[in-house]
Formats: sequence, structure tokens, C-alpha cells
Amino acid sequence: MRKLFLAVSSVALVTPFVASTASADIVGLGANVSYWDSGLSGKATTNGDQVDIENDLDLSSDSNANLTAYLEHPLPLLPNVRLSYVSTEHTGTGNLGVRFDSIGAGADVRSDLDLSQLDLTLYYEILDNWVNLDAGLTVRKLDGELLVQEIGGTQASETDIDGVLPMGYLAARFDLPFSGVSAGAEGNFISFDGDSVYDVTAYGQYEISLLQLRAGYRQMAIDYEDGNDRLDIELDGPFISAGVTF
Repeated sequence: MRKLFLAVSSVALVTPFVASTASADIVGLGANVSYWDSGLSGKATTNGDQVDIENDLDLSSDSNANLTAYLEHPLPLLPNVRLSYVSTEHTGTGNLGVRFDSIGAGADVRSDLDLSQLDLTLYYEILDNWVNLDAGLTVRKLDGELLVQEIGGTQASETDIDGVLPMGYLAARFDLPFSGVSAGAEGNFISFDGDSVYDVTAYGQYEISLLQLRAGYRQMAIDYEDGNDRLDIELDGPFISAGVTF
């Protein structure tokens, strides 16, 4: 963790001076909403008992919400600001192959997994021409809850994670001149003390007037321990989004 903060601190000290020569010429605002068709795999651990989310619980995505807004400005040394919110809900019925917490092996279960994250990203524009490059720091509020209930019985188990994580942020976009078409990728990442989180997106984009359309692929992995509970899961799949820019 100490190494991570040293690295982040170094970037935070150096980046503003590099970015001051590439800051935006005008104030820019933007917002978008997206739909992410995310698959789910991994494991959950509670009090030393582990269950396979895909094979034992058979969870599938029921709904998700993805919202993003940003503000860019021409003021040197001050970072641009980006807010992002993601919420996914997964439900399923399955059969436990092993004992899990208070629920015995062989039990039929209904499960619900809710994940949400709220990101505040402060970033600088390192390059701003046909190649766009941003770098900064994200603070992510991460919440996850897995509820497993025995069907036809009274036993239930709850796995919870809750944390605030500092994450590195990088984004790159390559524009095709005069076409409105571009391709890009962006990601957040952190790893410390056996825990790790990364969230990576690759996309193609088309802009016409104020409208911005995107389609691509997103992969997010969470390996996080909170007390006696641990989630080690991966979500990935295609997404589409629509937004406006000013």
C-alpha cells in the first residue's frame, strides 16, 4: 500500500506541470448513460466457507445502471473532474455443492448479489489533439452484498464488502480527423496487501453535433477482503452508451 501511495504521489506532483501545456482551451461539459450486458464469475467467502458464484449459485445479471459526467476547464494546474456511478444486480437459483456458512451442502438456494461503485476522478490532460491522453487519481466507494437463502428452509448467509479505494486512472483516445470517429480505452486499477481491483474499458466512438455514441467492451475484477468476508469476482461484457457534450 505504501508503494502505491508513493507512486500516486509522484504522479500527482509531476502530472500538473506536464499537463499545464496541454490543458483544454475552453470549458467542456459532458454526460452519458450506458447499458452493460455483464457476465459474472468468481467466488465468495464467508467465515472460511467458499462458494462458486457461477456454478453453485447460477447468478445472472438482472439490471444495471451506468452514469458518467465530467467537467474540463482551461485553468492550469487544477485537475478536471469526472463522476461515475455503476450499479449491477444479479439473481439466481442454484444448488450448493459444498456447505456455505450456515447452509448445508446439497441445499437449493436463491441468491442476490448487489454491487455499486461511485467514482470521483481528478485528472489532467497530458495530450489534447488527435491523440488524447489523460492521467489522474480515482477515489472509488465500493459496496457489495451477496445474500444466499435456503429454498424451503430458514438458513441464510450474507457476505458484505465496503471500502473506499484510491485508484490510478489512465485514458487514451485516438481521433480520425474530420470524421467524428475515434477509438479509445480507459482504466482504473489498484493492488495492495493481496487485494486488487481493476476496471478496463475499450470502445469505438462516433460524435455528431452534441451527440456522442459509444460501443465497446468492459471488464471489471474485484478481489477484496472485508473482515471475514471476501469477494473474488469478475464482470465482463459488451456495452453501449449515449451522451451529450458541450
